[in-house]
Amino acid sequence: MPTETFEFQVEARQLLQLMIHSVYSNKDVFLRELVSNASDALDKLRLAALRDDTLDADVTDLHIELDIDSDARTLTVRDNGIGMSYDEVTRLIGTIANSGTAAFLKELREAQDGDGTDGLIGQFGVGFYSGFMVADEVTLVTRRAGETQGTRWSSRGEGTYTLETVDEAPQGTAVTLHLKPADTENQLHDYTSAWKVKEIVKRYSDFITWPIRLVGKAGDDDEPGEAETLNSMKALWARPRDEVSEDEYQELYKHLSHDWREPLETIRFQAEGTFEYQALLFVPSHAPHDLFTQGQRRGVQLYVKRVFIMDDCEELLPPYLRFVKGVVDAADLSLNVSREILQQDRHIRMIQRRLTKKVLATVKDMMASAPDRYATLWREFGAVLKEGLITDSDNRDAILAVASFASTHDAEAPATLKQYVERMPDGQDTVWFMTGESRQAMEASPHMEAFRAKGVEVLLLTDPVDEVWTDAVGEYEGKRLRSVTKGEIDLDGDQDEKDDAGKDRRGEEYAGLLGWMTEHLGEDVKEVRLSSRLTVSPACVVSDADDLTPALENMYRAMGQEVPRAKRILELNPEHQLVKALNRAWTEREDRTEVTETAELLHALAVLAEGGRPQEPARFVKLVADRLERTL
Repeated sequence: MPTETFEFQVEARQLLQLMIHSVYSNKDVFLRELVSNASDALDKLRLAALRDDTLDADVTDLHIELDIDSDARTLTVRDNGIGMSYDEVTRLIGTIANSGTAAFLKELREAQDGDGTDGLIGQFGVGFYSGFMVADEVTLVTRRAGETQGTRWSSRGEGTYTLETVDEAPQGTAVTLHLKPADTENQLHDYTSAWKVKEIVKRYSDFITWPIRLVGKAGDDDEPGEAETLNSMKALWARPRDEVSEDEYQELYKHLSHDWREPLETIRFQAEGTFEYQALLFVPSHAPHDLFTQGQRRGVQLYVKRVFIMDDCEELLPPYLRFVKGVVDAADLSLNVSREILQQDRHIRMIQRRLTKKVLATVKDMMASAPDRYATLWREFGAVLKEGLITDSDNRDAILAVASFASTHDAEAPATLKQYVERMPDGQDTVWFMTGESRQAMEASPHMEAFRAKGVEVLLLTDPVDEVWTDAVGEYEGKRLRSVTKGEIDLDGDQDEKDDAGKDRRGEEYAGLLGWMTEHLGEDVKEVRLSSRLTVSPACVVSDADDLTPALENMYRAMGQEVPRAKRILELNPEHQLVKALNRAWTEREDRTEVTETAELLHALAVLAEGGRPQEPARFVKLVADRLERTL
């Protein structure tokens, strides 16, 4: 048949231009696409040979060759796979949205013999066009297995292509790229360079099932060398567990994470059924420095049929598991035309749900069977995991089950919410907690005095996220979560009449002072009242039950969200000598100057005691200096 010239279909011409100029953000992926097509062709031949014993095809050494000719500036991607007929070349390359793989799968399913086909991927025509990003001309020579005549296709990507039959063509497909000159400014590299080709194969195609061999004369070699296999073909997640050593797992983890330490835990997962995928995940032993940095890169890589698709796939795990490293390899996914962006579909959501549950279940197992490793994980990543209590209501119970917190019950051992509830005495219906910068500061806080005196256990929470998740969760197994720094506290439960009478008497005794201080300090406090939480300190400031704490206000402001300042409540200890003296002075003296100064100092001291700062530091310093001067 003589050489014939055809025009591309209109849609094909448009896609060709998009492919050259804008579809792919990285020109290196042209080699990934062509190698993926070659791998598909080898898979198809292997399956076809199993189906048809009479197929005249050589399957003894299935492989992919990358042939570099630096003198001619060509790069050829060659396979000895299924190949294509003349009609198939016309249909697959001249038109768009026609997947050779999809048609092959359909035929197999109709023949009720589709075993082993779920791993095939491809859109031959689409991936093939990527070669025009780096080549002025593309030539394809192919012969379908079992046929005697081959086909040559050629185009300069300018709207037309030529087709002709050839008598001498090896089985399979060879795509020859007549490369454009290197242009580093436009990220167009020299693809006749052996090191560049090796780099691309290592990044995108290292785990392809078939050997990828480099042959020919590269631009950085003087003479043609022996064929060199570039890919490892060691997809550890696809091999039986007993065939993979711990050293191999650790080597892969270090390659993925760039971490020289060994992983804390290795997680394998395989989903079977209508949608198949495999996952190999690692929990690091140390938190990276950028764990809480905005835009921090996540660690899960996405592969489809062992072909690298994405380095930083955010859709595979929720943000609170961003420290997990590893690989997910799916049989097929809804990718866009460039395979660079995932489409949101039920398969992606399914993978995320299952992997999330698997990771949390692994943490729970570590908690029970390897407490030392669990302690390391929680120390390094507990603050991140607790973010899930706010954002992931579906898995909230699972996260609470693996969460542990410092507690006043034991100076060393952390406590889980389950352990706290089991230790609660009869009649207690509240899980008490306090948030702060350090355990030492919280244990010394005036808010803890009554709890310490009565032996009530308090959880000590030191992570910024604790201010938020405690409100979001609200309760645990029917027990309300309450901060010791908010609302009124009554640890006595049902009081007898004598206690009630004493409380009423104190209320009447201090009513005048409390009302006057509430009015005088009205710009800074919402209310002044007597306290039931203080046993040693004269005063403390607390938040109303439904108000934001100062720490939470500061957190919102740091995120750029302006919130109104909530006035606090000043609580006085009626049994403290300073408060008693202040009440007598207010009752007996007509000159309120010193009483006013003492009230301001008492409020400022309460603010300082919880780690805050007075509204007017200079005035506070002057008042303290004046008082000290009068004592000398």
